[in-house]
Amino acid sequence: MVIRYFSLSGLVDSRGGAVDSAIQKYQALVECVRAGSISAAARTLDYSQSGVSRMIADLEREWGIQLLERGRRGARLTADGEQILPFVEAICEDHRRLRERVAEVSGAQTGTLVIGTFSSVATHILPPVIERFQEEHPGIEYELRMGDYSEIESWVADGLVDFGFLPYPPQVPKEGLVREPVLTDELLAVVPEGHPLAKRARISLADLCDEPFILLERGCDNEVSPLFDHAGLRPHSRLATWDDYAIMSMVENGLGLSILPGLILSRCPYRIEKRPLDPPARRELAVVHREGRLSTAARAFLDCLKTTI
Repeated sequence: MVIRYFSLSGLVDSRGGAVDSAIQKYQALVECVRAGSISAAARTLDYSQSGVSRMIADLEREWGIQLLERGRRGARLTADGEQILPFVEAICEDHRRLRERVAEVSGAQTGTLVIGTFSSVATHILPPVIERFQEEHPGIEYELRMGDYSEIESWVADGLVDFGFLPYPPQVPKEGLVREPVLTDELLAVVPEGHPLAKRARISLADLCDEPFILLERGCDNEVSPLFDHAGLRPHSRLATWDDYAIMSMVENGLGLSILPGLILSRCPYRIEKRPLDPPARRELAVVHREGRLSTAARAFLDCLKTTI
């Protein structure tokens, strides 16, 4: 079924049919009145004179009234035309504003990007990307929602954020979500300055089980425990927190050893040492979004992200 809606601007059907031909006729009428003749209007609009004449004639036939009086001195509005012209001008102006707004939206020039993220991404990845993206999209605003991995995934699935950042493993994307890899982040052993393990080029998981261990976790979100489980080891974990910087401070003060993502350690203000694990361990950081639901602005931002980091 096709539903049609009538207005002076023409017919638009429920399938999204365009009325550009009607708008062209209205613009031709407005320009004829402004320029004072059909020939002058044709030159301005870059149409043929016969084409403009035909458009005016089409309007007069469709509406059943004479709009213009043609003569040697040009064309001027009839009494009926004077009553109609303000409405036609309004339609042309609305159409111009509509096209500008469509261009803004399709060009990702305005709006708000809502991003689900966590501390290391918000601190070390997003700032340079936002800075670069703003250069070409100054009208975009940003809302960063900080959460744990489960929260971020739920926000994406429920449409509360445009997209979210998640590590893999441990997360496995829910059905209906698309994963786009961003970067690979190495997991590193963290020990205090001057610790005997700091003399080694690499540190094994078994070495980390000999002393108190500080676990990076929040609820069921835990990137480190699966490493020990796979190796058949159990660290002496007495402290657990989701705050990366709190762990660095605790390690600095000799409260234990830990494993942290290399991304968060790229700017470390604490007196600690970081070493690769033996065997190496990595996580994949990815952007997750609902399939087929990315806005133009979000897609443009992700493209910028991939060429920035």
